[in-house]
Amino acid sequence: MSALFSTYPLGPLTLPNRIVIAPMCQYSCEDGVPGDWHLMHLGALALSGAGLLILEATGVTPEGRITPGCLGLWNDAQEAALTRIVRALRQHSAMPLAIQLGHAGRKASSEVPWRGGQLIPADQPGGWVPVAPSALPHGASEAPPAALDDAGLARIREGFADAARRAHRAGLDAIEIHAAHGYLLHQFLSPLANHRTDAYGGSLANRMRFPLEVFAAVRAAVPASMPVGVRVSATDWVDGGWDVEQCTVFARELQARGLGFLHVSSGGVSALQKIPLAPGYQVHLAEQLRAATGAPTVAVGLITEPEQAEAIVAEGRADLVGIARAVLFNPHWPWAAAARLGAQVQAPPQYWRSLPRGHGSLFGDVRVGMR
Repeated sequence: MSALFSTYPLGPLTLPNRIVIAPMCQYSCEDGVPGDWHLMHLGALALSGAGLLILEATGVTPEGRITPGCLGLWNDAQEAALTRIVRALRQHSAMPLAIQLGHAGRKASSEVPWRGGQLIPADQPGGWVPVAPSALPHGASEAPPAALDDAGLARIREGFADAARRAHRAGLDAIEIHAAHGYLLHQFLSPLANHRTDAYGGSLANRMRFPLEVFAAVRAAVPASMPVGVRVSATDWVDGGWDVEQCTVFARELQARGLGFLHVSSGGVSALQKIPLAPGYQVHLAEQLRAATGAPTVAVGLITEPEQAEAIVAEGRADLVGIARAVLFNPHWPWAAAARLGAQVQAPPQYWRSLPRGHGSLFGDVRVGMR
């Protein structure tokens, strides 16, 4: 029996298999409102046969978006549009759905990737002044962000909680808080980006304070039946930066506050990072955090082959495997994985006739009649 295609209890949710579609930004919204592109894109992924689909990084405040085209969830129009899409997905797929809530911090006000992805100056169309723990720019040539004061911290903290409530009303099953990839909560955690001298900077306990407050606010905003997980960068890949030892302490503090799962990535906070890219290059970080905390853990990062994903789960290195770009290239990646691993996968009956010869059990006991 395939370990990758075994069920997994994520709190009150039962995932049909261990494949997680990781959040992937589409940069295709108008004023944070998703439209037909998201309906088409998410519709395809919802028919993929994965165990969980996590919607892209979603700004909890206007200045918290990465780009002007990013998804948002701070007003009624955004909530209504997202609700429409979730209801459409539910008509044709039972796949559990989660959403990643985040704030880009000093990496906000950026161009979309296919236009270069650089910072848009505040005085240019589409630009605004980013906010951050400290007035330190991400890039040496960029204008510094505005350092957050207590009122700004309170506004963002409530923004996360409000977005969580909206996500619950929209019909999502779980929430992932984005504390990775150099965005705001990661900026608070990393001594490379956080030079504050108040209660939110300096010591590890102080640097963790705001991310933990955000987690607690989100956890309190939604029912216990809705798991709340966290995406972390386990290391900055820079000497003197955030590392897996500090991340372990952070994960344990999250567990004490009701952590649902840990999604383990790395890097993003510094241009000085030196990432040893290779297949599965982040899996050892997920393995370390899982061993140290026992938290349900998602491994992600250049995991592209079914046998590779199977081994990660079967060997107990992670509980779940995140697939991102590979499922964009092949939206039926889980079908192909099930075929290669001798497993079964859920598929809509409209597609049952697509089964190649020799794979008659891939979709279960399928009977298709023709006239």
